[in-house]
Amino acid sequence: MSPAPDPLSLHAASRGDAPAIVVDGSGGARPSTTTFDALNRRVNRLAHALRSMGTTVGERLVWCGPNSLDVLTTIHAARKDGLVAVPLSYRFNPDEMAYVVDNSDAAVVVADSEQAAAIASVRDRCPKVRDIVVFDTLADAPPTPAGCLRFDELLASQPDSDPEPPDASEVGAQMLYTSGTTGKPKGALRTTSDRSIVFALLTELGLPQPDDVHLTTGPLYHSGPLAFASLSHTLGAPIVVLRRFDPRAWLRLVAGHRVTNTFSAPTQLKRIVDLPDDELAAADMSSMRCLIANAAPVPYPLKQEVVAKLGDGFLFEVYGSTELGIVTVLAPADQLRKPGSCGRTYGGVAVRIVTDDGNEAAPGEPGELFISTGLAMDGYHRSEEQLTALDPEWKSVGDVAYADDEGYLYICDRKKDMIISGGVNIYPAEVEAVLHAHPAVLDAAVFGIPDDEWGDSVYAIVQPRAGADVDLDELRAFVDARVAGYKRPRTYEIRAELPRTEAGKLLKRVLRDEFWRDRTTRV
Repeated sequence: MSPAPDPLSLHAASRGDAPAIVVDGSGGARPSTTTFDALNRRVNRLAHALRSMGTTVGERLVWCGPNSLDVLTTIHAARKDGLVAVPLSYRFNPDEMAYVVDNSDAAVVVADSEQAAAIASVRDRCPKVRDIVVFDTLADAPPTPAGCLRFDELLASQPDSDPEPPDASEVGAQMLYTSGTTGKPKGALRTTSDRSIVFALLTELGLPQPDDVHLTTGPLYHSGPLAFASLSHTLGAPIVVLRRFDPRAWLRLVAGHRVTNTFSAPTQLKRIVDLPDDELAAADMSSMRCLIANAAPVPYPLKQEVVAKLGDGFLFEVYGSTELGIVTVLAPADQLRKPGSCGRTYGGVAVRIVTDDGNEAAPGEPGELFISTGLAMDGYHRSEEQLTALDPEWKSVGDVAYADDEGYLYICDRKKDMIISGGVNIYPAEVEAVLHAHPAVLDAAVFGIPDDEWGDSVYAIVQPRAGADVDLDELRAFVDARVAGYKRPRTYEIRAELPRTEAGKLLKRVLRDEFWRDRTTRV
């Protein structure tokens, strides 16, 4: 099969002088503006350099670093070379980095100088790695570790012409490691995606438009921010790069660059709407058409705040996973009309909800959610564990959900997070939604702790909003008035911060382990 023309090369030829990447100078980043032509030439040099280092089609390339021009350059070059791009969280410690690099079978690691020392320190534990390439994105960058190659020096010796393209079946392959909320991360390998579903998703989101501008709100190593940044360049839209999220910089960039779309986790949205009222009143969100929220459930009170403080008509919520892609879309018109819903399926995506006895669930009845989609991963790399499946077509990541009579989906919780107290199923997300509605609560986690009589006892930890005091007696009364007796937390705790991944997923495993570590069973 002959490969299709590379999208970046096409945009360089047709609109080469237009900006492709604008890097903001906040957080110590070196500000820059790079046109499509200059970006394509830079990508080509890196693609040639990687080939000169002996990389072959299908090999793994791990990249690591905060959002930057060089991260995007590396992603494009991997595609042009037919390499499998593997993002690595820059928040990982050296042991976690060593696990992903070695487990992925990476031949090359391309890293920001900020993370290079940590990666170099575990190189002896990654015997398949032939080279580590280091780039600088900070104005005051740390030195390159011994034995590593310099990114800019490699590029300087290479031609800027398009490399010979690989077979089309290899272009754009990625392996994204799950966030590890339940243990060791697993590499979800995806080599193909159903283009008709991708086009259907773009239609649901109102993309593309001629004046589109994308802003990187979240870290590009997470599947959502990476997917929509990649789509933006595929569609010819410029990307405004925020190295690390800052709510004030975010508002400034939206206004200054007339940003039209972005992808955000609820954690970042909370930090934006928690800015002082006078700053929010002065914000200009008039250009925004598509603010996509995902990575974790978006609490209904947060949606109300976004609409009230930032504006209406542009907030989309999507539901999906690293393994199965985006499954549902909730449009702006339905955000407040359908409290708790994450939307309906689109295109060729279909869902089935199956109860514990194996029957199809009736409307309003919860069961395990199975999904049929052309966006599914090939499988987990080097793992015997695979997704639960009814058959090869219908797969599950373990979420429990129900659908209403209009086909809108509601996620109850992850099956593994369900609390069983006295033989009764309790879904923590339902209680967490009530806690999020309390004006003094910023974040909340509800989970089961050991109880010799009931099996599980409902436990709640809350994080107060900045400057707020949480009265636990008042909070208990607030929850008791809104939650059935058997679902109410028996114990409450206040903590300054709850553990979340950089992508915004709550690490309940970390909290649960404090209570279960001395038990022989988890029931």
